[in-house]
Amino acid sequence: MATAYSGSLLVVDDDKHIRVAMADYLRSLGYRTETAGDCSEAIRRMEEFPFEVVVCDVNLPDRDGFELLQWARENSPDAAIILLTGFGTIESAVEAIRMGAFDYFTKPVIDEELSLSIERAIGQRQLLKENMKLKAQLNEKHGLSSIIGKDYKMLRMFELIESVAETRTTVLILGESGTGKTVTARSIHQLSDRNDRPFVEVACGALPDSLLESELFGHVAGSFTGATHDKVGKFLQADGGTLFLDEIATASPQLQVKLLRVLQDREFEPVGSNETHKIDVRLILATNEDLEQAVQRGDFREDLFYRINVITLTQPSLRDRIGDIPLLAEHYLSQFNEHTGRSIHSIDDEAMQALQQYHWPGNVRELLNVLERAVVLSPGDVITKNDLPEKLCDDQGPAAGVDAQLGTESLKSALTLSERQLIVQALEANGWNRQNTARTLGINRTTLYKKMKRYDIDFESVYKHV
Repeated sequence: MATAYSGSLLVVDDDKHIRVAMADYLRSLGYRTETAGDCSEAIRRMEEFPFEVVVCDVNLPDRDGFELLQWARENSPDAAIILLTGFGTIESAVEAIRMGAFDYFTKPVIDEELSLSIERAIGQRQLLKENMKLKAQLNEKHGLSSIIGKDYKMLRMFELIESVAETRTTVLILGESGTGKTVTARSIHQLSDRNDRPFVEVACGALPDSLLESELFGHVAGSFTGATHDKVGKFLQADGGTLFLDEIATASPQLQVKLLRVLQDREFEPVGSNETHKIDVRLILATNEDLEQAVQRGDFREDLFYRINVITLTQPSLRDRIGDIPLLAEHYLSQFNEHTGRSIHSIDDEAMQALQQYHWPGNVRELLNVLERAVVLSPGDVITKNDLPEKLCDDQGPAAGVDAQLGTESLKSALTLSERQLIVQALEANGWNRQNTARTLGINRTTLYKKMKRYDIDFESVYKHV
């Protein structure tokens, strides 16, 4: 007797003797097995319980097995349908598989063949479940949920990510170091139809020019000193998927020429080779430099710039979205608790105020380091100002957010800021709620409307270049 398997089966046959005998045999293998005598009864049972495998005779008194197969495809798509018939033909077998049957047998069925088919069907279902679970985990780790933020600049970026993800269009991500450009690139890949293909990342600034070309395009043995064997480059590794080139502004003029050709023709030759490789790669690039200025200086090719500057995403700096700091802190505190075994449950108001008043030159990456340090060093279960680095507590310069700039002052007393800038920041901090913004600024709503009209302030005009 075979070892017991886990699984739930439904046997459908109008011949009671065959139905009972088959059910007894499958129960002996350890399967939970139920039976039905016709198509209607089978459908009722399938509506009541999600069977993993349905073994069904084609010839039933009310409707045939092909109708049950069609119903299952529309109403119970996870169930594997195995059809049995006493009058099998090649044509009917082909039709059954075309319609989605997992397997097709002619009676009398050999027990071992049936049990093997059921085992394969359940194994395939388990594999699909595991794949779906893995995909959900990847979406959680690398999808949009991995990018934390509710600031309007971030919401605008989310919209762009979702709109470009399904395309093949080249994307250029701009932003300071530490803002999370790699996370954004991974999210674009994960949301695309290429998410089951490779995501390959190359930090262009981390490699000297002599090695970067070989790293990207590969080389053949003997093409240069030290090339003792053939090497497959990152472009070929990413074929069918996404290649993310970070710090693209550091690319040499020679490399820029080869990149331009790949973008135009989707082909290249490895270093030292005459063999041309055709590839299907979605390219995402990132830089913390102003490429337009680099073009004007002659450091970056103008034709390459226009080729990669099709869709541009701007990653906001942390000081431009300090309202997201509590959200980021809550998200990463739970991660650091898990990694370190601590149980820090919150950050007190004084410490949070210090976090929101700091200018964050290292952006989100620096915030993560500060939070991890605080989790490790905090003697209690609440992070206080004493758990933060001294530089955060000493830095009382102009912060990026409206709360730090306004404090409790009215609009009239904030003389050091331009009025338009102050109004825009107040609107951002209040989610563009004009009533709350007017209250924050210490003016009435009518006055705010007039000032917004005078300075041409509306959501579209503020974010059209974001």
